[in-house]
Amino acid sequence: MAGLVQYSDVIFDFCDVLVDWQPRVPLEGQVPESVIDYLFDRNDPYGFWHYDELSDLGWSEERVLADYAQHHGAAGSEQEQAFQLYFDRQRLALVGMLPGMPEILNDLDAAGVRCWGLTNFTVKYVEAARELFPPLRLLKDVVVSSVERIHKPNPEIFHRAITRFGVNPAHTAFVDDKPWNAQAGTAAGLHGIRFTDAVALRAQLFA
Repeated sequence: MAGLVQYSDVIFDFCDVLVDWQPRVPLEGQVPESVIDYLFDRNDPYGFWHYDELSDLGWSEERVLADYAQHHGAAGSEQEQAFQLYFDRQRLALVGMLPGMPEILNDLDAAGVRCWGLTNFTVKYVEAARELFPPLRLLKDVVVSSVERIHKPNPEIFHRAITRFGVNPAHTAFVDDKPWNAQAGTAAGLHGIRFTDAVALRAQLFA
């Protein structure tokens, strides 16, 4: 039994809450591991993670690749080709939904709770995820950072989501795996919940 729901609305982050996103997967078996390691090196100030954030802020794939090439030159040509291959195969990075989350979405919907999305992601990824994983279609609407050109934890994106969804923040939970984002949701008037797993989340959403 789902139990009594604590909120009228629940807003979900996507990556590492609803969706298991593994960005190395599209390249595994396609290019040498050393090339993948170079591309995803977190010590590279102009590596994948830098451009992942810029993609979430609305940079196009073409702009990302051009800027990457500018900062790496000939030494980064293999990685640049790998980056292009990543974009070509990026749907494969959506490896599934996190355990227990389809059931939570279904139970909330069955209880009459409205479910929404607020994510630092691209529209391309959000659309692919909702196509691949039918439970995500229970989300009535999604505010996506690449459209808004701002991302969490910027307070403005929370205010835009609250207005667009027409929710009462006092009766709305916001679920995110990043503690600073959950805290920002609370600061915006929502009930911020840091996600650890579906079991813990269920206990927080259902009485």
